Amino acid sequence: MKVLSRDFTVREKVMLIILSLILLALAYYRFVYIPCNDAIDKAHADRDMLQMELLGAMTKEAQLRKMKAELDSLGELQETSRMDSYNNSKAELSLLNGILESADDYAVSFANVTRDGDQIRRNFSLQFTTGSYDAAEQIIARLAESEYRCLIGDMQYSKTLRRAAEGETVAGGQWVDGVRYYDVITVTATATFFETMYGGTPDAGLPADRAS
Repeated sequence: MKVLSRDFTVREKVMLIILSLILLALAYYRFVYIPCNDAIDKAHADRDMLQMELLGAMTKEAQLRKMKAELDSLGELQETSRMDSYNNSKAELSLLNGILESADDYAVSFANVTRDGDQIRRNFSLQFTTGSYDAAEQIIARLAESEYRCLIGDMQYSKTLRRAAEGETVAGGQWVDGVRYYDVITVTATATFFETMYGGTPDAGLPADRAS
């Protein structure tokens, strides 16, 4: 049995070399260039996200310092408010609803009323969300400056990014990888309305006097 064989011509050798180079280039593009490029793009995206989070944290800290300073300055203004006679709960709830209507969302929860002599304390907690620190600050300032004596206790703030729904029109916000996100500021606080028994009418909800 004869084995057919022959030497490649120069032209065929050149074509084989060119084909080999093309295959090597395709393999490099598929298995080296594309994965490396994807990894670089992901690293850039992660870097941009971290920079945004850092900027957000720095902005939040600055806003909190500003809000704290302004709220501290409101302490003297609270002295001009008045303590209405017991039971002023409906007027206080109406006041809260009016102040919080500018929030995107809110919830108010009242605790048990306490009494110390003629002083009545109506404790409550609230949580609301807004689209900016300025809007949250205005709500807290209006509550601190309200006509009824109100002492604001613990406050906590947090900022998150919410993805805009498809077709949703959002004022401001920021773009991340072609998607618009906007700020959601959540404020949680405790506070107390003060009332007095002078001119008040006792009812079934009036607690026992702790001072007696």
